[in-house]
Amino acid sequence: MIVKTVPDVQKAVKWNSPLYGLKDQGWFLGLHVFTRYIKLAFFRGGDPDPPPPVASKAGATRYLHIHEDEALDEAQLADWITHASRLPGERM
Repeated sequence: MIVKTVPDVQKAVKWNSPLYGLKDQGWFLGLHVFTRYIKLAFFRGGDPDPPPPVASKAGATRYLHIHEDEALDEAQLADWITHASRLPGERM
């Protein structure tokens, strides 16, 4: 879905987690896999309306937790991915 939404996305793995970003703009999204859910970290995710639902202690970062037994609003997720890809990313 990320590649479909942002076709020119760059991919990397750091700290055993996939990162997504754009060349010369930094990383805008990271994934963390846990036993019960997948956490999508939008590094500058506090700006869209509505923002991703889970706040972070780390500034503007917002999270979306994807659970296997819950419906996923794919249109909303695509909007968050698009929005995040248009912001300056994190340098890591």
